Amino acid sequence: MQVTEKGQVTIPKHIRVAAGVAPGSEVSFSMEGSKIVITPVGTSVKQDRRAKLRAAAARVRSSMKPEFKQFGADEIMAFLRGDEAAPPVNRRGRR
Repeated sequence: MQVTEKGQVTIPKHIRVAAGVAPGSEVSFSMEGSKIVITPVGTSVKQDRRAKLRAAAARVRSSMKPEFKQFGADEIMAFLRGDEAAPPVNRRGRR
């Protein structure tokens, strides 16, 4: 593998995947004897996205009317589509 004039090198895909390094991930560099060691720092971008999606879903769920809070995604989509097969909602938000 060749280092560019700017000191850049491409990390092979199989190594990036195994280490959980994705575009936008932070890494640190250190020396172990004469070896250069690259270590992922913090969480990967994929994990950060999941955390952000979970937080967004929690915000949406907390803003819902009580009768809808217990619904899963499929039930909410069926209700929004007006599917006849969707069971009716009782007072506690359960079918």
